[in-house]
Amino acid sequence: MKQLHILVVIMMVALTVAACGQMVSDPPEEYVPSTAEAPQSGEAAPQVQEEATEIPATEAPAMEPVAIKVAVLPIIDTLPLYVAQQQGFFANHGVEVELVPVASAPDRVQLVASGQVDGTINETLAVMQFNKETVTMQAVRYALRPAEGYGHFFILASAKSGITTPDELKGVEIGVSQGTIIEYVTERLLQAEGLSSDEIKIIPVPKIPDRMALLASGELSAGTLPDPLGALAVQSGAVIVMDDSAHPEYGFSVYSFRKEFIDVHPEAVKGFLAAVDEAVALINADPTQYTTILSEANIVPPPLLEAYKVPPFPAAGVPTEAEWVDALDWAKGKGMLDVDVSYADSVTDTYLP
Repeated sequence: MKQLHILVVIMMVALTVAACGQMVSDPPEEYVPSTAEAPQSGEAAPQVQEEATEIPATEAPAMEPVAIKVAVLPIIDTLPLYVAQQQGFFANHGVEVELVPVASAPDRVQLVASGQVDGTINETLAVMQFNKETVTMQAVRYALRPAEGYGHFFILASAKSGITTPDELKGVEIGVSQGTIIEYVTERLLQAEGLSSDEIKIIPVPKIPDRMALLASGELSAGTLPDPLGALAVQSGAVIVMDDSAHPEYGFSVYSFRKEFIDVHPEAVKGFLAAVDEAVALINADPTQYTTILSEANIVPPPLLEAYKVPPFPAAGVPTEAEWVDALDWAKGKGMLDVDVSYADSVTDTYLP
């Protein structure tokens, strides 16, 4: 019995060893090398090299510059636009600006309203007119503000009138373009000097050349003209009664864009204004170097070029709510508007550098 027990134990150990050997020597089928891959006797096992696939480097496509059309009158306010274009500032900021000359404010309004241009230089009164029913335009930056020694609008008297002071304009007909910033500035300046609304007499002389001719002949005792045409009228004998340099809150202009364009191209508007800022810095540093632009863009009449002094241009900023409300109240008082046009919707500093 004892021998039989020993024999059974030996047989069980042998079977266990055989089973373990089967588990070690027979890997799954997927790990068994094929006959072709198996190394021949005496050969070293081949080194497996990972083949690297070289992916050619590609550059991100360059962004196309955004095209912007801007309507421009031949006024000094536009000088930074011409300088920015000449110096390549617009291109540096990813925009391609086309300056579209217009002869009058009504022409400017028509181009903006029809979508033929994207922006312009105008005034808050013009922005209000665009936005009286729905917001279609936003003012995004000051373009030009009167500064000490640099008036933007001038109330002038004919040399033949003998008028030299604001008080002498009481009851005197003053030629302006009605319903515009020129009428607004004229009334506000005279009111600041103590004249009542009843003492201020406005007559419509819409075309500036007509206003200048009537002043020179004496048929018009007084009239209001913008810079630099005011200086030209003075050369012809007109007398400066007052200008708006002491009241910059009235006679400023603004850069404005169609709201639709701003919503689609906000970064382009930022680039545009950044380029304007660079141009403003150049002009303010040395305003004497831009005589050629003033001449070629018909901004300053030839007789004034040598003596004309370029005004300082304002740093980045937008009209204040107080400035907006004052112009709005005036327009409503004139019957030009019968609604409160929103300042918050019409003026934004979001895109300033």
